[in-house]
Amino acid sequence: MDDELYDEFGNYVGPELTDSDEEAGETEPFQDGVAEVEDGGGGDELDEGMVDESEDAAVAMGNAIVLPEEKQYYPDVEEVFGEDTEALVEEEDAQPVSEPILSRAKVKRMDVKMSDAPMGPRFSWKYLEKGLLTEPALTRNVAVCGHLHHGKTALIDWIVEDTHDVRWSADREVKFSDTRLDEQKRGISIKATPLTVLLQTLEGKSYGFNLIDTPGHPNFLDEVVASMRLCDGVIIVIDALEGVMVGTEKILRRAVSEQLDIVIVISKVDRLILEVKIPPTDAYFKIKHTIHEINEIIGSTSPDAPRMSPELGNVCFASARHGWLFSLEQFASIYIAKNSKVNFTSGDLSKRLWGEWFFDAARHIFVTSRPKPEEHIDPPERSFVEFILEPLYKLYSVTMGNEPDVLLAKLESLRIADHFEQEDLKLDVRPLLKLVLSSFFGHSSGGLASMLVGKVATPTIGGGRKASQYYMGPSDSREVKAMRECDPQGPLVVLITKLLPDQTCDTFLALGRVMSGAAAQGDQVRVLGDTYDPENEVEDQANAVIESLFLPCARYRYAVEKVYAGQLVLFQGVDSTIGKGATLVAADEDSKHLHIFRPMISTLRCGVTSAVVRVAVEPLRPSELPRMVEGLRMCNKTYPGLQYRVEDSGEHVLMGPGELFMDCVLHDLRSVFAEIEIKVSDPCVPFFETVSEISSLKCFAESPNKKNKLTFVAEPLEEGLADRLEEGIAHSLHKQSGSGLSRIGLNRILRDEFGWDALAVRNLWAIGPDPVVGPNCLIDDVLPGWSATDRDLLEKNRVSIVQGFQWATREGPLCDEPVRGLKCRILEAIIADTSSVRNIGQLIPTARRVTLSAFLTASPRLMEPTYYAEIMTPADKMSVIYTLLSRRRGHVLEDVPKPASPMFIVKALLPVLDSFGFETDLRTFTQGQAFCVQIFDHWSVVPGDPLDKTVVLRPLEPAPNNALARECMVKTRRRKGMSEDIFIGRYFDDPILLQLARRDTPGLG
Repeated sequence: MDDELYDEFGNYVGPELTDSDEEAGETEPFQDGVAEVEDGGGGDELDEGMVDESEDAAVAMGNAIVLPEEKQYYPDVEEVFGEDTEALVEEEDAQPVSEPILSRAKVKRMDVKMSDAPMGPRFSWKYLEKGLLTEPALTRNVAVCGHLHHGKTALIDWIVEDTHDVRWSADREVKFSDTRLDEQKRGISIKATPLTVLLQTLEGKSYGFNLIDTPGHPNFLDEVVASMRLCDGVIIVIDALEGVMVGTEKILRRAVSEQLDIVIVISKVDRLILEVKIPPTDAYFKIKHTIHEINEIIGSTSPDAPRMSPELGNVCFASARHGWLFSLEQFASIYIAKNSKVNFTSGDLSKRLWGEWFFDAARHIFVTSRPKPEEHIDPPERSFVEFILEPLYKLYSVTMGNEPDVLLAKLESLRIADHFEQEDLKLDVRPLLKLVLSSFFGHSSGGLASMLVGKVATPTIGGGRKASQYYMGPSDSREVKAMRECDPQGPLVVLITKLLPDQTCDTFLALGRVMSGAAAQGDQVRVLGDTYDPENEVEDQANAVIESLFLPCARYRYAVEKVYAGQLVLFQGVDSTIGKGATLVAADEDSKHLHIFRPMISTLRCGVTSAVVRVAVEPLRPSELPRMVEGLRMCNKTYPGLQYRVEDSGEHVLMGPGELFMDCVLHDLRSVFAEIEIKVSDPCVPFFETVSEISSLKCFAESPNKKNKLTFVAEPLEEGLADRLEEGIAHSLHKQSGSGLSRIGLNRILRDEFGWDALAVRNLWAIGPDPVVGPNCLIDDVLPGWSATDRDLLEKNRVSIVQGFQWATREGPLCDEPVRGLKCRILEAIIADTSSVRNIGQLIPTARRVTLSAFLTASPRLMEPTYYAEIMTPADKMSVIYTLLSRRRGHVLEDVPKPASPMFIVKALLPVLDSFGFETDLRTFTQGQAFCVQIFDHWSVVPGDPLDKTVVLRPLEPAPNNALARECMVKTRRRKGMSEDIFIGRYFDDPILLQLARRDTPGLG
């Protein structure tokens, strides 16, 4: 081809072609095996035979007629790839149009990018790892807890900013410990995040602090409980304006029951100054009222717990938004440093800066009574108001006054003007406030560090508490002694309470506390699950290798080679067999006898939170069921409060504390772990079955071989006893009682609080369905000499009867839901002498059958969960809230004004069954002015009789109030694939059925 005939774009620019030339140009380039030969130029070099054949082929092809459909515009596959290539032609595109032909590889990402983290700490990680964390006396493990939006994450941001070479803009909240992408979008914390930092006290001494930032929403109290199990103390952050809320009360009570040291941070003090603009004296009384509420809650939980008060050094004040935090001792140090005439030490002065202390300027002394008015023109205010709040108010006022000269003069009087340049005084208000106040207080976390060091126990003291509370083995064993001493040379024991997904979301990092011994990278360990029993070593235990160890710091982590007793560490490589929690021990012969720590699920049931919202899930495409099951397994690992089970009908059921919790779980299932589309059922609630009266007759059941006979009577438990049993007071009835309440303590509670007689207390056999925290009792009430019962045979077969009772309370007769609040008394037990006819196959079904028959004759009822709702609202929206609650079977307990605030707090009870969508309605009808949090409170009886067959249920019509129990029972049975009505012949023998017929039909017999 001559290059002069074409331009640089391949367009023909040569002389005009004739028709014959055009036809030749169309056909010649697409003919197979045709060599292009030009006249002159290179023709002599070709083989003579080849030239002749080419010319003949060209002449023959030039004379042929080629149809358009037969033209070959592109080379064949054989020409490109060879004759051995097989070509498959698809006439229909199997790829959807919405899917690109080439798409980017999907990368699972749950966390914020690691590059967003400040990688320049002001402390040395080597010094922290090798020098501080190896010494328990120089380490503190603390959880940061509080109600929703009270400033916990902002406090962590302030600590991170103080310990790292980074300065964040004052115009936005960084939320450094909110590492998940959905946390950043929602604006709330969802998961607990660990953070290890080095802080210096006011004296300049360095300590290592393992902090855990916890969520504040009541739906995520399971994360708070998991964090508290690892820590020795807790920082409770409380909004100065909102004060004590329902989440604060729950956390305070939990911390006291866990024997944790408590430190209070009164945060967002700037709201009192800038938002509600109350005078300094009123601000003092507001803060004092909040501290008084805290002490009332602590005192009602445990009279022996220490009192919270600023002068005791366990309360400090903060505004993380404006970059300051101080304790009274720190503020006293500032006064002493700036005024050489003060003849007090910081400790002595701090004790006079709170309470009924006044400064007598005439005599230059502090007095406990206000000086008389005639002695002073203006009577002095309390010392906290005069020396702290009024200067703080003035500093805020001058900074916001938009007068640089006045502000500069004030800064010079405070001796901090050297920290500012002229351009700094022209900043916007919020950055300027942060700059001025952080300069005045030194932007140092020394006050907080000093308070934690002085008030929070060391890992040595805290480890002894953990061993006494949670370890289920003998209290005098070698490992318990090592845990109490926090001995790095003792046997390795690690308490695991949380699993955190890694960046790929395919594996997990296990967050745990080394209780004793030391762990190194590459060590072989045994992973003991929550159901591990030393008597059966095969079950729920596996061997693993510690692949890596990390010290966490929210968005990044620091790798270490070895960790020692008292540290909080992330373990990599041990997660494959862990469900929610575990115990790690060394993989040697000496660890074969070790026990586990009590599972956290028993703690969650102790009035903290309950899984009361239920949904069923299934994949949109049935072929993706294995992926969904694997995703559900991973969700179950990372959410401590999530319950997952497969029903007999085959549906996959998820249960959690609330709507927000379930929304986060389903988001992770769809977008992170399974990455499939799923179908979700409408939310519903689990039920409990209970009785309201004593059995109308003595119920008996015979074994299948008619050789054994048991007689029971059922009645309701005393009010409040079921709640106490769920708190674990009956641990001593179970063989793995561990360090729970002794049998003597249990007997005292039953006798003194619930009025049981000595015979009933002594003959309490078991509780069920859970042998440790079950809310039902089984009592041996057989009187000697009054029946044909052989006491020795009854005692020998006790285990079988207990198993039958626990089976019956696990699956009630109304709708296969658990039983609650049932007390079963054994009146008579006729058991065969021959062991072959009184085996477990005969006694367990008989005990179950007689328990259910006694239950059905004691006026059975259904129980539903009830929320405690706390609604913050303006006064003009109160009527709207009352109307919304009345539509959903809710009722108001009280409505009280919030001190120093224009808001009211409405406290109400709302059935969980009618609570779905309540928060959305509340925001809609109040134009977003009301805010609500809901937390599980108690179980209440559903109105109506579930066995009343006279109730007619019409489709698409709400059932009347007295028919609600019947409707709930019928719909639950339908959902589970059961018949609508109960067939009583399954539970009653023929003589009992005849007695029931005579009772229900007057005149019969």
